Amino acid sequence: MTTQTVNRLVGRRILLGISAGIAAYKSAQLARLLKQAGCEVRVVMTEGAQAFITPLTLQALSGEPVRTSLLDPEAEAGMGHIELARWADVILIAPATADLMARLAQGMADDLLTTLCLASEAEKVLAPAMNQAMWRHAATRRNAERLAQDGWRLLGPASGDQACGDVGPGRMLEPEAIVAALIQAPSAAVHGQAPPSADAPARGLHVVITAGPTREPLDPVRYLSNHSSGKMGFALAAAAAELGARVSLISGPVNLPTPEGVERTDVETARQMHAASQRLAAECDIFIGCAAVADYRAEAVAEHKIKKTEGEDALTLKLIKNPDIVADIAKARDAAGGRPLVVGFAAETRDLEAYARDKLERKRLDMIVANDVSSAGLGFGADDNAALLLWRDGDGEGGANLPPQPKTELARAVIERALGCLASRPVH
Repeated sequence: MTTQTVNRLVGRRILLGISAGIAAYKSAQLARLLKQAGCEVRVVMTEGAQAFITPLTLQALSGEPVRTSLLDPEAEAGMGHIELARWADVILIAPATADLMARLAQGMADDLLTTLCLASEAEKVLAPAMNQAMWRHAATRRNAERLAQDGWRLLGPASGDQACGDVGPGRMLEPEAIVAALIQAPSAAVHGQAPPSADAPARGLHVVITAGPTREPLDPVRYLSNHSSGKMGFALAAAAAELGARVSLISGPVNLPTPEGVERTDVETARQMHAASQRLAAECDIFIGCAAVADYRAEAVAEHKIKKTEGEDALTLKLIKNPDIVADIAKARDAAGGRPLVVGFAAETRDLEAYARDKLERKRLDMIVANDVSSAGLGFGADDNAALLLWRDGDGEGGANLPPQPKTELARAVIERALGCLASRPVH
C-alpha cells in the first residue's frame, strides 16, 4: 500500500463480521491487513464461523476480544451489542454466506451479528462467499438486490475454482481486493458526505448496466442469440465502480468474471432482462443499455426438440417482438420527471451516424454509443472497440468520435461522458 492509502484508512473503526463459510480462513488475513492500514478492528463471529476458524486467532490479530454470542451475560450487562453497533464506522461481513444474506434481507436479528446490523447506522459492506449454484439461485439474487436497495455495498463475489470442486462465481474476494475496495469508497460515517472528488466523480451515484446477449428459446435445446461477448458492458461496470459508483450489472449468458465491487444479476431472455432493468432503473441515476438484446422471440416455445420432417427442406418460425428495454426506461424516466439518465448502444454495419441519431431521437435517449461491428478487430468478441458518442444535455447537443482503443479505456471515456451529461442536466 502507498502512504496515501494508509492515511485514508487511519482511524476507521471496522466491525468485521465472519459467518460460516470455508472462506473464513481469509478473514484472518483481512483483519491483519486492516490493522496494518491503521484501522481499529473488532470481530464478531457467528456460531457456525467458529467451526472454520477460532476466535483466539482473530483475537490475536485484532488485539480485541472476539464477540460470539448475543446472550453473553458479562458483555450484555452494559448493553454490549448496542455499544458495538454505535462504535462501528463500517460493518464489514466477510465471508457473507447465502444463509446470512437471506437473514439480513429479511431484517432478522436472531444472533449477535444480525442484531448489530439492525441496530447500527454504520456503512454496511459484505463480501459474498458460497457455491456457484447457490450464488446463481434466484432466491440469492433477490436477496442480493434487496440488500443493495437497503444500502449494503456488495463486494464480489469473484469467479474461479471453489472448495467444493465447482468452477464459477461465488468465491470471496481476496483480502487485498476487499481492502482496496474500502479505500476507493471511504466511509461517509467517517469522512462525512463530501461531494465527489476528482478520483471518484461517481461517488454516491447508482449506475445500472445491461451487458451480453440474450437467449430466446425455440425448444429445450435450441435458442436465438447473437455474438455479444459482454466485454464492453463488463468494462463499463468496472469503470463505473472504479469511479466510485454503486454498480448493478444485469448480464446475459457470458463467460466473464464479475468486476470487483459490482452487484450482478444473471438473466437469459429479453423479458427477464427487461424485468430486472425496470426494477433497478427505478432507483438509479444512470441506466446504460449495453446488452445486445434479441429483437424477437418465438411466439411459442416447443415443448420437445423440433425434429426434421422428411421431405421438407424449410422450417417456418413465427417470431414476435421483444420489449424495448432502453425505450421503456426512457419513457418511465419522462413520466417520473427526469431520472435516470438513459444511455443506449447501437451496433451497426452501415450508416453509423444516421442510425445512431435516429435511435437517439426515436427512443428519447440522453446519450448513445454507436459502433460499427463490421470493422475487423472491433466490436463483438474483440478486446478493442471504437465508438461515436452522441448526446443531449443541459448544454444542448454534442458528439465525439472515440478512436480504436481497449474496451477498458473506451468504457471509462463513456462513463465520464455520461457523468458530464448528468451534471449538466437541469434539476427537476
